[in-house]
Amino acid sequence: MHYGMVIDAKYCISCHCCAAACKIENNLPEKTWWNRIMTVGGDTMEAPAGVHPRLSLSFAPVACQHCENPACVKVCPVGATYRDPDTGVVRQDYEKCIGCRMCMAACPYTGVRSFNWDEPKNGTDYALGDADVPAHQKHVVEKCTMCWHRIARGEEPACIEVCPSRIRFWGDLDDPESDVSKMLASRQHTQLLPEMGTKPSVYYLV
Repeated sequence: MHYGMVIDAKYCISCHCCAAACKIENNLPEKTWWNRIMTVGGDTMEAPAGVHPRLSLSFAPVACQHCENPACVKVCPVGATYRDPDTGVVRQDYEKCIGCRMCMAACPYTGVRSFNWDEPKNGTDYALGDADVPAHQKHVVEKCTMCWHRIARGEEPACIEVCPSRIRFWGDLDDPESDVSKMLASRQHTQLLPEMGTKPSVYYLV
């Protein structure tokens, strides 16, 4: 089994529903985002590239790529970052993490990991998210878990469930009958920074 995602970014409307659902589902601390929407265009978030009338502006959701050959796993000195052999999900063990941030330095994908410099706070007087989400800790690295707690129960990740444009898909890349495999077989696609040799498990349709 090899879980992965397929994103039809051409139809992303930058609503940030996936990012918000991720933050709430995982009770993420203030200023922490595991799922970001990157703007492909001008110099600012809502500025297009080009000159009128030839303008272009598009968006791309970006999070941990759950690579088959993850650079982060190779450099972790204590095995806190590891690739689950049964699902292919790259996971983070908060109890083992020593906060060296070697994984952050090795990862070629900017901004997909965060480090808790202070005691994590979520900005509310009560906990958000699923009760099965591990408690956030000070001085550890965090990232997308592909909603491990949800897939362990047979559910899909929160970002997949809430996308109003239905551009995000998740499933077993090893199963030729899965929706994600069928989409990859029938549509042209790309990955982020394939030249880095990390073999991402997140694909973008083109």
